[in-house]
Amino acid sequence: MESDGLTRLAGGREQRLERLIDTGRALVSELDLDAVLQRVLDAARELTNARYAALGVLDEQGATLERFLTVGIDEETHRAIGDLPRGRGVLGVLIREPRPLRLPDVGKHAGSYGFPLGHPPMKSFLGVPILVRGKPYGNLYLTEKEGGAEFDEQDEEAVVVLADWAAIAIENARSYSILEARREELERLVSTFDASSEIAHALAGGTDLDRILELVVKRGRALTDARSMLMLLEQGDELVVAALAGELDDSLVGHTIPIDETVAGQVLRTGAAKRLADVPERLRFALAKETNAQSGLFVPLRVRGRSLGVLVAFDRLRDGPHFSAWDEQVLSGFAASAASAVASARNTAAQMLRRSIDSAERERGRWARELHDETLQELAGLKLALGAVRRADGDAARGEALDAAAGRIDFAIQALRWIIADLRPAALDDLGLEPALETLIERVRASAPPELRIDLVCELADAGRLRPQVEDVIYRVVQEALSNAIRHSAASRVNVNIRERDASVAVVVHDDGAGFEVDGETSGFGLAGMRERVAIVDGQLEIETAPEVGTIVRVTLPAARAAASDRIPAADTG
Repeated sequence: MESDGLTRLAGGREQRLERLIDTGRALVSELDLDAVLQRVLDAARELTNARYAALGVLDEQGATLERFLTVGIDEETHRAIGDLPRGRGVLGVLIREPRPLRLPDVGKHAGSYGFPLGHPPMKSFLGVPILVRGKPYGNLYLTEKEGGAEFDEQDEEAVVVLADWAAIAIENARSYSILEARREELERLVSTFDASSEIAHALAGGTDLDRILELVVKRGRALTDARSMLMLLEQGDELVVAALAGELDDSLVGHTIPIDETVAGQVLRTGAAKRLADVPERLRFALAKETNAQSGLFVPLRVRGRSLGVLVAFDRLRDGPHFSAWDEQVLSGFAASAASAVASARNTAAQMLRRSIDSAERERGRWARELHDETLQELAGLKLALGAVRRADGDAARGEALDAAAGRIDFAIQALRWIIADLRPAALDDLGLEPALETLIERVRASAPPELRIDLVCELADAGRLRPQVEDVIYRVVQEALSNAIRHSAASRVNVNIRERDASVAVVVHDDGAGFEVDGETSGFGLAGMRERVAIVDGQLEIETAPEVGTIVRVTLPAARAAASDRIPAADTG
């Protein structure tokens, strides 16, 4: 009989050892800390046949319990017990003296504080500390061994080994959590850099202000995992919604809020970011209702010490809805680059507007000069010719005077036709791009030096006319390039190539003239107008030029096809 008992005891230890090994393997493979703690609780309860198991996690000072996890007590009992223990009584003994503690009746221990009302009865007790790198991390508590028995040495031995496994698993999970946090931090830093680089690249590519604003709110929203984001720009004594992204209605763009006595206005004036955890109570403007947000992050857009506006993110989607200090830091860094891009885009837009106005004024001046120098001069000559008719004696003299007057009328009509064609070429509407360019080149040849040679190659797909806007841009680019080649570069040869490939049209105008400096005002207002026209249809413009080398104008445009209703009626030039 005694031999049979020893055999069963040895078999029980062997099974428990196998379970410990399996449990240890499972624990060290788990990288989520909460899952590790839960597995430790379940394993301790299973290994000792305890009814209740708890794991207390110490605070940073190691003086009290900041977390207390339990197994075996239902939610109703938890509510009846009330606040979880903080480490007094017998639990405090293990905190002060981190070594295994086995008690047949926990209530009879000298340090026992007793149980609160609603607490289930507990008698047998086993407590074991969890030491991570030699420092107390927490304690395992087991009570009420099955069958009313006491916990024995084998139970203590098993839980001590389990606590060692737990220490390793906790350290692994904590290290992994730190590495994950650093990886996420690095990813967000890289994302911030990428977003800032994208905005800088877009700005360098001549992107307009609206595109920059759109990029800023979209990339800012992605960096903070926000449900929505909007940009407020200062306009007088108000802030205007300039752009938005996420779950916001587009109709909010253009909406204004006062600067005074608003959170956004405070951030604008102080230049200090602000996080709000209670948006519905704190935001005192109409946008609070429209955004339907719980939390907000307000970051100023500042450049060279001057505030342009405010970036506002609402409700973090992941681990939210509240934003962290790290979110504030990331968005603030991004906002610095964004503010510079917005300021540059604004300046560029203002310069383009000024150039556009100047270009239009110069164009008006050119038409005025041509009308004065040619049409008015011809009309004045016609008046003199008609006066000569009145004074002429005899039919022959009158006939010669009338012929001269008719010749002047023909010349004036032709001059007016050229001006009208420059303003709006009828051939472009009636016949298409290639015939219109051929007509343009013929007119240029007629007024250019006889040695000038102009070659045209136009290869467009047989898929119908291009959109009128695209054809207009191609015509005007060629017109301006030819004008520059003749008036400024003294070119002797100009090649015009227009080819459609892969849903785009490539326009190349190459002259062998003297070239010019593409810098500041020396680039001329014609090139400014060329850039504006190309940008309007989402095209790209490149100019290669240098003195005594020549000039190459390259334009790439989308090959969008026209609908029948797109065509503009041609003017009747007689």
